[in-house]
Amino acid sequence: MTPRVLFIVNAGPEVGGGHVMRSLTLAAALTERGAQCQFLADASVEAILAAFAPDLPRRSVTSLAPEALVEAAAALAFEAVVFDHYGLARPEHQAIADGRPAVVIDDLADRRLGGSLVLDSGPDRTDADYRGLTEGARLMLGPRYAPVRPAFAALRDTALARRAEPLRRVLVSMGLTDVGGITSQVVERVRRRFGDTELDVVVGAAAPSRKGLTRIAAHDPRLTLHVDTPHMAELATAADLAIGAAGSAMWERCVLGLPSVVVTLADNQLAAAAALAKAGAVLAVDGRAASFETDFDRALTRLFVDDPLRRGLAEKSAELCDGQGATRVADAFWPLLIQSATV
Repeated sequence: MTPRVLFIVNAGPEVGGGHVMRSLTLAAALTERGAQCQFLADASVEAILAAFAPDLPRRSVTSLAPEALVEAAAALAFEAVVFDHYGLARPEHQAIADGRPAVVIDDLADRRLGGSLVLDSGPDRTDADYRGLTEGARLMLGPRYAPVRPAFAALRDTALARRAEPLRRVLVSMGLTDVGGITSQVVERVRRRFGDTELDVVVGAAAPSRKGLTRIAAHDPRLTLHVDTPHMAELATAADLAIGAAGSAMWERCVLGLPSVVVTLADNQLAAAAALAKAGAVLAVDGRAASFETDFDRALTRLFVDDPLRRGLAEKSAELCDGQGATRVADAFWPLLIQSATV
């Protein structure tokens, strides 16, 4: 019997698309082992799946609210489930899994969770953070378990070998949903200050900044706009530094040793970004702070003018994450999935 895995993930203008992207990475690893994966998808999740996994099976839902997801899952057949949705906790996890094995992908450690495995790639996470929040779950904590798309690990050696090259190209990737139009703000600050720099700017199709950036790209040859690109690994490898949101894409940049200014846009991003900054792996800026523009300009200027700083960030970030996290999680989950499928 082919084991079937149901993925329940959150996405949207405020949540972003990172939940879907990292779950797609784990789904790919499970599919390679012989699983059949299906997503529950509202309009926001569907938009990301249509761009990055058009052939992946999914079942439409009108809402990602807990009660709607419990009802939708009850009508489906599956042997295991993966949750990546901060709005769900142990009652929903247990109601949906109904005794079947489950992976809960989390970053918060702020509520009781159900599941056989709990994955939290936060760099400072310890077992103590989840004490009292899980019932016998195996904890997979730290960046070595971060689900990073295989394309990044495949280019790791190439990227690390060119990190000593002069600074010519900057990658701007503030998340597919471009919360608050942050991408346009960042691009304008770079264009004003660093005139000769080539910019690769990545946005989602529905990003608020897309229309304005399209106009700029039409008359500014320095700027290339990439919409829902499947080539992020190649763009990050070619870049000499990056400006990026502090979501799951941080680990993609770490795999490639890409020196980065990380901009936090949500409370749940603060701890991981601060830990990476403390480790000397990134420069972190709070995108919601009143001093954001000043702090951002200062951090970016440091990266542009300080070659030793860029080299140090490249080395430290590459040490944190090797891009094999999805493989490790899939290897741990697979025996449970096979057992569930054969019961």
